[in-house]
Amino acid sequence: MAGQSMRDLKRRIRGVRSTQQITRAMEMVAAAKLRRAQQQLTTGLPFTEKLETILSRVVQHRDVLQRKDAVHPLLAVREPARVLYVVVAADRGLAGGYNTNVLRLALATIQEDEREKRVVAVGRRSRDFLLRRGIELYNEGLQSNYIYVGDELSYEESRFVTRYIADMYIRGEVDEVIIIHNVFLTAASYRPTVTRLLPIEPEHFIREERDAAGDRDEDEEEPLIYVPSAEQVLSVLIPRYFDIRVYSLLLGAKAAEQGARMLAMRNATENAEEMIEQLTLSFNRARQDSITTEISEIVGGANALAGGE
Repeated sequence: MAGQSMRDLKRRIRGVRSTQQITRAMEMVAAAKLRRAQQQLTTGLPFTEKLETILSRVVQHRDVLQRKDAVHPLLAVREPARVLYVVVAADRGLAGGYNTNVLRLALATIQEDEREKRVVAVGRRSRDFLLRRGIELYNEGLQSNYIYVGDELSYEESRFVTRYIADMYIRGEVDEVIIIHNVFLTAASYRPTVTRLLPIEPEHFIREERDAAGDRDEDEEEPLIYVPSAEQVLSVLIPRYFDIRVYSLLLGAKAAEQGARMLAMRNATENAEEMIEQLTLSFNRARQDSITTEISEIVGGANALAGGE
């Protein structure tokens, strides 16, 4: 009986050790992907900041804001009767609460909204969660009922998402676009967030510029001359800004995913080590009991033989 128990313990120790090797490898892979995502975010930050600075100067030129609806359709403000929700989650699990937290927020937000709405899922986990809860997914023009973006998110993949949702807004099929995603904070933390993507608010650039400028005297800046016009410059920059903004949000979500997966795998590796120690202790106890039993049987047999003589 003791021998069978020891064999079971050996088998369990081998199984847990094998799982531990997998979780340790997954932690290392997630850490490498997290570093790449952080590097992409850092690399694009100066370009984004400069673009926002230029936009802030353009929108303050004369009466551009008064004509924003005519400058570019992504600036057009309409009565928000129809809304598009873009729900971003991962394609895989094993990332702690990364998927659960953002998807619960998405479900509550969508169910509370009584307007006419379309829902687009980005990531397989997003699709599976929403379909199981009876949320109809909009997939016209897609090869599947969700949008796939790989771990190594490219700008081209991001632009597909951007064009897909922007075209719906430009055609007037929706009046507002909201994205629900995780915001990357640190390697060990993230925050589920609801962000309004469209319409783009030019006033946002002015606020950002004022915050960055501080007490700088605006009269010290020389007036800029736009050729052919400020409106045409703005019409070119707005789509670029929208592409970069969505790309940054998706990159941040990917970084948060890899950080959550790295932390989850690290915890799993540590838990496996504790389990191995407990199983090893149980195995040693079982082996000691087996040895003690065998010694007792030998001693008993020897005493019986001695008594017989």
